[in-house]
Amino acid sequence: MRNIKIIEVRSEIGAGTRGASLGIDAIKIAALDFMSNLFVNFPSDVVENENRLLYEPVASPYAKRITGIHTMYERVSTAVCETVKSGLFPLVLAGDHSTAGATIAGLKMAKPKRRLGVVWIDAHADLHSPFTTPSGNMHGMPLCISLADDNKENQVHNPDPQTLDYWKKLKNLGKIEPKILPEDIVFIALRDFEKEEEAIIKKGNIKVIPVAEVRRKGIENVVRQTFLHLSNCDDIYVSFDVDSLDSSISRGTGTPVSNGLREREAEDLIASFMQHHKICCFEIAEVNPTLDKENMMAEIAFNILQRGVNLLLLN
Repeated sequence: MRNIKIIEVRSEIGAGTRGASLGIDAIKIAALDFMSNLFVNFPSDVVENENRLLYEPVASPYAKRITGIHTMYERVSTAVCETVKSGLFPLVLAGDHSTAGATIAGLKMAKPKRRLGVVWIDAHADLHSPFTTPSGNMHGMPLCISLADDNKENQVHNPDPQTLDYWKKLKNLGKIEPKILPEDIVFIALRDFEKEEEAIIKKGNIKVIPVAEVRRKGIENVVRQTFLHLSNCDDIYVSFDVDSLDSSISRGTGTPVSNGLREREAEDLIASFMQHHKICCFEIAEVNPTLDKENMMAEIAFNILQRGVNLLLLN
């Protein structure tokens, strides 16, 4: 039986669309509507955010609000690291996906000698750097930070010295760089990425399991394949961005993409992963109720969360 601690990260300074910071409360409302006591049963750690920066001018166009992101990385990594060290399983509820790099940093800081695998269930690769970003939004950069790969071979921009100084700090958080290796990442439902990100995927021979493959092979097969690919890892972290779901059901997120997972597929996928003893952390991100109707996205996210937690507790 695992003891869980919920880490609430209401940060949305890494996103281009406003509203992801409200996602956690939307999920909690869904829990109440479904008469679940998930949020009563476990202790919560609420991480202070820097969302006031949204009202201030952007200083770094190629890594927007990077100073605030750095502050968030320090706070989130500390929260995750302390949770793991106290023998608890971190269940991270995040606003935008930028802080996932801090979750990875916290897991690494808690167990620096152990090899960490990453299951990234997301429509996007999040492998941009300030040198390649098309938007400057930092929720497109957490895996690049964790890999400590600037992707200079595909450089498009020349970021200013302050941006680069903070970028360096993000990569070296916890004095561990890189945090993960390309061969220890598995993308599931990836379908919207730029050629600069594709270059990193090809260079690192990163495993990608598209939605069509999930349907063709079936959930159990895909999960088995994932664990086989990550068999050299001691611990495995699962990060679930709700835009991995098809845009017909994921309206309540900032960057919906068509041809995604169905609700039941995502639920079965997470449930299947959570039964494995190597899973050391689960994160759900990018629920944005301001873009939604009748809290649908949060309700779907909650169902995935509830079923995953139930299986985790049996483990």
